[in-house]
Amino acid sequence: MIDAGSGTLLALQKVLNPLQLDGLLLTHYHHDHTADVGVLQYEWQLQQGARKHAVLPIYGNTEDPLNFAALTWAGATEGHAYDPQSSLVLGPFMITFSRTVHPVPTFAVRITETKSGHTLVFTADSAVTDTLNRFSKGADLLMIDTNFYANHTGKMWHMTSTQAGALAKAAQVKQLLLTHLPQTGNLESLKAEAQLVAGKKIQINLASDINQIII
Repeated sequence: MIDAGSGTLLALQKVLNPLQLDGLLLTHYHHDHTADVGVLQYEWQLQQGARKHAVLPIYGNTEDPLNFAALTWAGATEGHAYDPQSSLVLGPFMITFSRTVHPVPTFAVRITETKSGHTLVFTADSAVTDTLNRFSKGADLLMIDTNFYANHTGKMWHMTSTQAGALAKAAQVKQLLLTHLPQTGNLESLKAEAQLVAGKKIQINLASDINQIII
């Protein structure tokens, strides 16, 4: 599982028992990406007999030592540091990282199934950056932090709809999933703004609970 913001476990329980997780990877430590980590730790602490593994590994960066240390609960969860400059192999997946533009240390992830070569890229929270163009190149599915409509002005710690569409087009991805959606406005308009820039060849969807996408 990637990130665990508020409501993550409630949604997860509809399709998978949280005690059956193999691991959790955190892109950064802002609360909207980690709010349910503590809830998950309590679950693993209290339900020891039903756990798939003795301890749940939680992967995070060590540039925030205090939050990284909190990932370890004796007998329940264990924090594992990932090196953003190296690849991480977890089961059938190879994961690489790319630093994003955000107020705290944040890392986009590129996850490739080694057998098939199918690739998912999640930008995590980020302003637009050329680095993400190269990092996302040729992805089967690109998930972009799209918190702003095209007309947004001011600080850009997230991307606009048109920036998301442009990134998807430049990276020549097959599918684009808009995530970290704004809480106001018409989300279909957000999608249309992204589609106008990305072009008709790229399939675009809005993130939602229990949204299954085959790549």
